[in-house]
Amino acid sequence: MLTRRSAATAAALSAAALTLALPVPAYADGPADAHCGLFTCQVEAKDPGSDGKAADGHDGGEHAGGGGKRSKRTCTYKRADPQPPAGSLDWEGHKPGDGAVYEQTCRYKNSDDFSITRMVWAADPPKGGVDPAVLAQRAVDKMRLRGPDIGIVPKPGGRGLVGLPVWMWTAKSAEAYGPNRATASAGAVTVTATAKVSQIVWDMGDGHQVTCTTAGTPYKSSYGKQSSPDCGYRYRHSSKDEPGKKYPVTATATWSIDWRGGGQTGQITQTRQSQTQVSIGQLKVLN
Repeated sequence: MLTRRSAATAAALSAAALTLALPVPAYADGPADAHCGLFTCQVEAKDPGSDGKAADGHDGGEHAGGGGKRSKRTCTYKRADPQPPAGSLDWEGHKPGDGAVYEQTCRYKNSDDFSITRMVWAADPPKGGVDPAVLAQRAVDKMRLRGPDIGIVPKPGGRGLVGLPVWMWTAKSAEAYGPNRATASAGAVTVTATAKVSQIVWDMGDGHQVTCTTAGTPYKSSYGKQSSPDCGYRYRHSSKDEPGKKYPVTATATWSIDWRGGGQTGQITQTRQSQTQVSIGQLKVLN
């Protein structure tokens, strides 16, 4: 698979083909000009010398961009899951259990910026074996995201009435609503993740749901019997026939998490829930 951020020149493509011809151990041990951290390797193709050879022993004219410029290659590795079946060419003559097959993604930066992904076999986990997406998840785990910090009127200990407005909201804390930011690092790779709630779905316990795209407006006594401007509801029936004579209310927050690092970007979506109960009575009219 070949992806490009700009139109790759024929010279760059030729260089990529030569690079792919390298044996797999090249990313583990690295040539003399490879700068390898625990999880990434940067290989600089030197300007051709009098013998016209680059550091990898191949013709380096095109690899250097045709103008003597130095190109950089950064590779990351992800263990293939599931592993290819026995007999697959990805095993390169080996059998399942003898080492493992990895998804190698190398990014090349020079006059053009593009990446090449291929499957490679290795006896041991490559030094570039971290997947930035894994670091992104580690960053998310540091955030301790949780469900909405529920605010609701009528209050759980009080009693509302059929037909009167119900107000729902959540506190805008980093853990309950966001934004929440965290980083995770491994070797030379650092990933930063930013999480925030994109919506909250309120299950009102009577078979109806309300989707709110804001945190909701906290209720104040001065609002009286006004409806919430952005996150409200009105019950049509009392809760007298419900267990405990209360409606169970569940607020499910959808967290949208954007991450960036290791030359990659991505998004993770997670949900968190919180629950409460409200009592709704029937309005009685006296003659």
